[in-house]
Amino acid sequence: MSATRTLTPAPPTDTRTPGEVTARRRGGRRLEDVTKVLFVVPAALAIALLFGYPVVKNLVMSFQDYGLKTFFTGEAPFVGLANYAAVVGDHVFDQAVVNTALFTLGSIVGQFVIGMLLALFFHRSFPLNGVLRALFLLPWLLPLIVGSAAWRAILEQDSGILNVTLQNLGVIDGPVPWLTSPSVALLAVVLVNIWLGIPFNLTLLYSGLQDIPDELYEAGALDGATGWRAFWSITWPNLRPVVSVVLMLGVIYTLKVLDIILGLTQGGPANATQTIALQSYQRSFVEFKFGEGAALSNILIVISLVFAVIYLRANRRQVDE
Repeated sequence: MSATRTLTPAPPTDTRTPGEVTARRRGGRRLEDVTKVLFVVPAALAIALLFGYPVVKNLVMSFQDYGLKTFFTGEAPFVGLANYAAVVGDHVFDQAVVNTALFTLGSIVGQFVIGMLLALFFHRSFPLNGVLRALFLLPWLLPLIVGSAAWRAILEQDSGILNVTLQNLGVIDGPVPWLTSPSVALLAVVLVNIWLGIPFNLTLLYSGLQDIPDELYEAGALDGATGWRAFWSITWPNLRPVVSVVLMLGVIYTLKVLDIILGLTQGGPANATQTIALQSYQRSFVEFKFGEGAALSNILIVISLVFAVIYLRANRRQVDE
């Protein structure tokens, strides 16, 4: 009886040359790169249309005589730096710069200090912790113009609840003109902005505290690092990246605050609460000098970029260390 042998077919051999294999790999990589670009293109177009175009248009307007007549004639003659010279040479500009600096500094310091203290307070466990933290978010959830209207009623000189309460407690003898006195109005606006900005600082700083391991505090307690010593030796170094972000975003946001001042004082009395952002709004939508308003907004953009560069350099130095 003869044995039957099964012949297995030989495996197919790759007849492609090394050059063809390399070319095919390059083609696959090229297709992958094209696919990545196609996914990025919609986002890039959205950024260019929603952010790039307004910035470029605003920059061009600042060099043109762009006013109300432009909407009828379509003409906006090139005037060079005339708009910048007009706004910088205005007697109100110097006061607006000082007010912007004081408003920004006072708001950032107040918001950060109170936000940090509240974050440290809520970092402990106690009953109704979550409920109280949620209540502190209410000012952040209110529209700015609504919050401003409420505070305008509170700070009203004759019938405002703040003056009535302080008089009943014997703290003051007569009503304080919170919004009508040039020496007090800016302070009142700063206090309102601090109230509105506390939830932002509280939320970010509290999140940063949550990321610090408890083991560090336990190890520090063994070495005697408790209380303020634990804060400076453990909490602050680990919270520094979050602090830099909070301060940077706070400065940029505060520089462009408009709603609060419009709702409370509209820049008065006697330009005591006039800021660069408010001046830009008034030049553009009250006086219809859009070129000068664009120039003022570009000045604000430059100031914000300066703070952004400072933040990036400081952050890079921390990473290097």
